[in-house]
Amino acid sequence: MDTILCDELLQEIFHHLPPPSSSAVSLVSKRWRHLLRSSLSSLSLRLSPNHPSLPSLSSFLSHHTSLSTLSVSSSSSAGTTVFSGDLLRSISAASPQLLSLSIILSRPLLSLQLLTSFTNLKSLTLSLAENASPDSVSDEFTVSSSLRLQSLRLSGICAGDYSLNWLWKNCDCKTLTKLVLENCEGVGDNSSFACFVKGLENVREVELRTCRSIVSLILFNLGENCKSLVSLLVYDGGNKESLLRFVRETTSDLRRLDLRLPLDLDDTHLFQIGVKFSRLRVLRLQSCCMVTGEGLKTLGLALSDSLEELALTNCDVINGQDGFLVELAQNLKKIKILDLSYNHTLLDKEFASMISSYCNLRKLKLRGCSRLTNVSLISLCKNCKRLESVDILYCHGIQVEGVEFLILNSRQLRNLQVEDRKLSEAARRWMTDKFIEVQH
Repeated sequence: MDTILCDELLQEIFHHLPPPSSSAVSLVSKRWRHLLRSSLSSLSLRLSPNHPSLPSLSSFLSHHTSLSTLSVSSSSSAGTTVFSGDLLRSISAASPQLLSLSIILSRPLLSLQLLTSFTNLKSLTLSLAENASPDSVSDEFTVSSSLRLQSLRLSGICAGDYSLNWLWKNCDCKTLTKLVLENCEGVGDNSSFACFVKGLENVREVELRTCRSIVSLILFNLGENCKSLVSLLVYDGGNKESLLRFVRETTSDLRRLDLRLPLDLDDTHLFQIGVKFSRLRVLRLQSCCMVTGEGLKTLGLALSDSLEELALTNCDVINGQDGFLVELAQNLKKIKILDLSYNHTLLDKEFASMISSYCNLRKLKLRGCSRLTNVSLISLCKNCKRLESVDILYCHGIQVEGVEFLILNSRQLRNLQVEDRKLSEAARRWMTDKFIEVQH
């Protein structure tokens, strides 16, 4: 039986198997194990810190000749990961053909120059271990080629990590389209980073997650240099003045804006966003404690011709101003995706009045809106005939009968997120018949 199928056909079959099947396939025979390894294009490894058998890792990876995506994480639950530069050296020797690499490294970062061994690398995720002190080693070495990355994600940078200057100097700015910084307190040398950002003429997406100490520096440089920027995310750590200055001075034409800034976002920002980004298609605001209904209504009026996705999650203004959502909806009739998750005081009456304006709605998230009841689902089915996806997890007021009504009366529904206990046997049959996917 093992010899009936040719290598190429077996590899094609392996490509369509779910990941959990890999371990079973590799046990069938040595031939199948070899073909499985050589056919895999993506691999995730969990290694213990100070892994003692790096040569065996290199040998293992060398059998995966089609590997293009590799993720290496720690199996330690203590958060004291210590992956040395030898790990990167082993990977670069065995899999220089990688297109995407995600790895955790410890300080000092003396092995970054090995990244140039991956001549086809397009996406790099680099996390710095939390257990070591900032790295003050400078980068005086040179390389013969640069990193032509399209996506760069960095996590855990401290103010003294000057070895990262090598990355700022050797990453080809013109090819980079996405930059993500997460839990970063610094960028190494500010002047080297500023020179790096000045060259980001083609970057389209920037995400800043919990980077309070450096967000002003980054927004200042983005506003001055990144004309191609279309998507900006800033979470948990902003600066009122720097954000306002960015909005006023940038020449980019943002289409997506995602902000979670409870104390750093107010109506002044919303007014300027409405004036500057008239073609904004996606607006996501989380925990917006300082904005008012008037600010959001003014913004909604300014974006009435362009906005297609709106998220107001855990938003105090919804909890404090009755009727605000109804007025906002009247100006935003092009909305296709709406997220009102975790607004615990949202009631059926206001929801029903609001939802009548969203006739083009395709996706709705009401997760955690605990005071909504079955009445809201009746209003939803009556007004939103094109609905494809609904999230009603943790909506304690919605019961089994309401879920049944939603399934029966939403002809285009394809995805439903709801607790398993709220699905009756009849509802499960209807979902099967209508090819509706359920998520718990």
